[in-house]
Amino acid sequence: MSEAATPTIAADTTQPVLSARNVTKQFKVAGGHITAVNDVSVDFHAGKVLAVVGESGSGKSTLARMLLRLMPVTSGTITYLGKDVTTISGRELRDYWRDVQAVFQDPFASFNQFFTVGHMLKRSLRLAELSEGGEAELIEKCLGYVGLKPDDAVYKYPHQLSGGQRQRVMIARALMMNPKVLLADEATSMLDASLRVSVLNVLQSLRAELGLTVLFITHDIGQACYLADEVVVMEHGLVVEHGTTDEVIFSPKHDYTKRLLADVPDLKGSLKSRSWQPDAPAAVTTRAIDRKDA
Repeated sequence: MSEAATPTIAADTTQPVLSARNVTKQFKVAGGHITAVNDVSVDFHAGKVLAVVGESGSGKSTLARMLLRLMPVTSGTITYLGKDVTTISGRELRDYWRDVQAVFQDPFASFNQFFTVGHMLKRSLRLAELSEGGEAELIEKCLGYVGLKPDDAVYKYPHQLSGGQRQRVMIARALMMNPKVLLADEATSMLDASLRVSVLNVLQSLRAELGLTVLFITHDIGQACYLADEVVVMEHGLVVEHGTTDEVIFSPKHDYTKRLLADVPDLKGSLKSRSWQPDAPAAVTTRAIDRKDA
């Protein structure tokens, strides 16, 4: 079996792992078209977390689907490790999907309710042609990365898991592919407050331990600032602000960014003291990852 769940950071850390250049997406409608993403350029660097923030309709999920090659671009280019992947297909596209994995909003929709979690994870390995023995060991290793023991998930059906556990299993499934980039599209939006913190901490630890490059798509600027090194703010398909987390929080330039920050009134002061937890009650700490029910 290939060496899985141990991604390596690119030797040239100045070169982006993944890039979008002047990417535009238009949808045909009666009488014309709608521009969902308009001339967006953004780079994703090895071992960093970049958050794309915006309200519904801002174009952030459309951008994510284009980066995943689940949706063709209207114009512009997407490059991975310096190679244009905008129009690749067949085996090349399959290899790209192995390296660029995704975790989506609704973990329950990603499961076949008639099979156990263990069956689903083994099937994923076989479909990716990574099944050459040692399946159980790899599954245990990847579940361990997200704070789960095999008995917590492998022999259970999806309905027997909490929302947080299901989302962790989906992250573990992505890790089994040995990705270099993990794209989390609203991965916490269907979880309650304490479980959101838990999943955010999992993503943070994976970046620290495995050197993963993470793209975090969210409508919640508070979560973005808690997790990310850089923040991109989108409105109506346009990038209206892009900078380091501190630049965006403490020196926002665009009125839309300022309005998003106004919805989290305690964010600036709490982040200065590094005491803030997104959506978390006072009892929740960064140890939330250790909770079995999370």
